[in-house]
Amino acid sequence: MQREIKSKTVRYGIAALLLACILTATVYNFGIQTLVPSEPNVPSDSNPEPSQPETPTQPSTPTTPNVPPQDSNVPSQPTTPTQPSTPTIPTFPTQPTTPAVFSELKQFSSYDELETFINVNTEKAGTVTYFETRTWDGGTFGDTGAFGGAEATAPADYSTTNIQVEGVDEADTVKSDGEYLYVVSQPYIYILKAYPPDQAEVVSKIEFNETYGVQIYVNEDRLVVLANSQYASYDTFGGERLDMIAPYPYVQEAFVKVYDITDRANPVLARNVTVNGTMHGSRMIGDYVYVAFNQVIMQPVFDGTEVYTELVLPTISGDYTRQILPTEIYYIDVPDTYYQLTTIIAVNIMNDAQEPTYEPFLTGYSTTMYVSLNNMYLVAPNTNWYFILDAGESEPKQETLVYRIELNQEQVNILSEGTVPGSVLNQFSMDEYNGYFRIATTTNVWWNRGNATNQLYVLDMNLDVVGKLENLAPGEQIYSARFMGDRGYIVTFRNIDPFFVIDLTEPTAPTVLGELKITGYSGYLHPYDENHIIGIGKETTAADREDFAWYQGVKISLFDVSDVSNPVEVAKYEIGDRGTTSPILDDHKALLFDESMNLLVIPVLVAELDPSSYPGEVPDWEYGEYVWQGACVFDISPDGIEYRGGITHLEDGADLKNGYWSYSEYFVERAFYIGDVLYTVSGELVKMNDLGSLDLLNEIELS
Repeated sequence: MQREIKSKTVRYGIAALLLACILTATVYNFGIQTLVPSEPNVPSDSNPEPSQPETPTQPSTPTTPNVPPQDSNVPSQPTTPTQPSTPTIPTFPTQPTTPAVFSELKQFSSYDELETFINVNTEKAGTVTYFETRTWDGGTFGDTGAFGGAEATAPADYSTTNIQVEGVDEADTVKSDGEYLYVVSQPYIYILKAYPPDQAEVVSKIEFNETYGVQIYVNEDRLVVLANSQYASYDTFGGERLDMIAPYPYVQEAFVKVYDITDRANPVLARNVTVNGTMHGSRMIGDYVYVAFNQVIMQPVFDGTEVYTELVLPTISGDYTRQILPTEIYYIDVPDTYYQLTTIIAVNIMNDAQEPTYEPFLTGYSTTMYVSLNNMYLVAPNTNWYFILDAGESEPKQETLVYRIELNQEQVNILSEGTVPGSVLNQFSMDEYNGYFRIATTTNVWWNRGNATNQLYVLDMNLDVVGKLENLAPGEQIYSARFMGDRGYIVTFRNIDPFFVIDLTEPTAPTVLGELKITGYSGYLHPYDENHIIGIGKETTAADREDFAWYQGVKISLFDVSDVSNPVEVAKYEIGDRGTTSPILDDHKALLFDESMNLLVIPVLVAELDPSSYPGEVPDWEYGEYVWQGACVFDISPDGIEYRGGITHLEDGADLKNGYWSYSEYFVERAFYIGDVLYTVSGELVKMNDLGSLDLLNEIELS
């Protein structure tokens, strides 16, 4: 494979040189003035529940799908890499190019340069002392990792997926077009005639075996399916299974499949794009779906005698095939122990004849994605901060790399790279507005919580910092953030919840306008209107220690920010006791909100305590027993929050009897409305209830 790739590299290098000569002659003859950058360019959504320390004797809540464990903040984990695939003859068109901005982005000139770069920098990273084994005055360094949605404008008669940026759709497990529902319930995707409810039925289903992480988009008569697939690739080495020696026992691929659903009863596969690796994230803008794929670039190979690593470049296959070449890959000179290739692919889902375009770049493990109408921003921890690089420093340098990729229909161009101190919580910690990129970060939270700091940076389109607000709420960490035009809202937490209102009118000088300190925290912020913000998180109770609090039930808050210097919590509603949780704490797409209807719906798993079971006062650290799961329906307005009722898919609550290991395919995960009907969706059932009375109208089993 190396020889073939090197051979192709040489051939394409010669072709590129000839093409450059022709273009130079053309430019000279026609008098075109070119822009010459200093160097070419490159780039690289989990939202774990925020953490707090607890006594070792407390029970831990196991993780179930969309139900995060209590009081745990699990760092994002690297995706499982893929195995090499055979290179094929390229059939993609020449990639579009635009003038690059000045940055540290470079391109490899050959396979050998790429291989040498990875080997040298991986060795460099591996020989530097990890800070997790070093002890300083501030304490022992621990494990590190990156911190892991407003609603789209839709016709008045039905709701759509809760997204961050209007016009930038996000993939989900359930979609609605106002007449049909499209539901992922593996191994199937169901297409349901949903409205009117008395005619509701399953009209077709598409089967996807051996896949995971399936998500979908719907655009007119097109259904887009994105998924990962893997299969075991075990072997033996010296009497032991290879997967016990090598870290990557699976072959992995990810795909984008587009179905023509003009006839909903008979979906037809229209196109297929498959890439080695795993799907990192995606967005749909207009007729184009943009997907980021990740693949570990150094993979184990067993030759029958020994296990060694080999450089493996991904192949794009399906309806079109292309072996990604070393000379196409952008990078920055940063040591890393876990290099992977991130490839951004643009697929026109309406025009099957238009070939996909792509842009690959070498990074560490990328963590979070934010996408505006014109740009994709990917962030990854700068792994230099995993090591003590500067003698005499008492703490490691923590830094996040930011990559900007221009999205312009089929054109995908890496334009700039920058850095900011700290780590990013999730996609809502980032935003683009009026030609500036804003990002909120937290530093030092992993190894020295007491010295944690929070900051907000404003960057221009070259990703140079032009404004900053630092040392916000020292000793705490960011639990949620939201940007709305010239304002930013940040919630930090340690034992109380400071809610900050930040002025971003002058990008070079962001300032705090006001703050509010209340119990609990908001893990997700959602705009109600220009003067009110909804916060969803947990209530807390102060512990004996000054810097500590116990999580309690799920809390919904309504903040009035009309007086920016004095924000007020005008209403709140608490659901359940300690142990209560909601998918919204992990996934903003679980929220249904409509301001015009004063409607708020969230799925909740409710835990309750029985005071009679305790001889005295119930301890603040005690967990309740699960008693109910379903969609909680609220009326919400500037006047307050009122609980209207709940819709459950569990008939007798039997699936709640396993304590903290409880999970059921009948747990409600999503809610939509069409007309005056409220639809709740679980893995096995779709219920239709009257939006006013919440009376049951119909239901459909998914089987």
